[in-house]
Amino acid sequence: MNKNAVHLLLLKKLEVDLDVLQRAAQTAYEAATDKENIAENKYDTLGLEASYLATGQARRVEEIRQALKNCQSMTCAAFDAAHGIQVGDLIKLEAANGNEQWVYLTPDAAGLKLMHEAQTITVITPRSPLGAALVRKQPDDDVQISVGGAVQTFTVCDTL
Repeated sequence: MNKNAVHLLLLKKLEVDLDVLQRAAQTAYEAATDKENIAENKYDTLGLEASYLATGQARRVEEIRQALKNCQSMTCAAFDAAHGIQVGDLIKLEAANGNEQWVYLTPDAAGLKLMHEAQTITVITPRSPLGAALVRKQPDDDVQISVGGAVQTFTVCDTL
């Protein structure tokens, strides 16, 4: 597994998402300000709805722009055993049932799924329960999180 390649995949995914959302936000803005959508009576809400959509999409554009900026400034140093798992580390976990998964601990962009070397990598942040539990852990350490009242246990198999 190549952490630098995974990092580049993350940045590319965020750039593509940002581009798509910027175009969608522009389209929503144009619909909201189009003279055809001016309300003719109090029940005509097409312009108002388009305005709400444009506002929400503009917020989402800014969120993705900030996530991209944060991930671009993230260092991709090799795992440092003296500090344990930190933001920027790529971690292989094994669940109690034997299932393995890769997670990439980043400052932002939680929930993204990346494909690298036929492996799905889930982006998580230290703000998530799993991310918070992993910070400062070492290979072979166990972490437990509670999700919906159920306790899940993971073993740190590998860190990059």
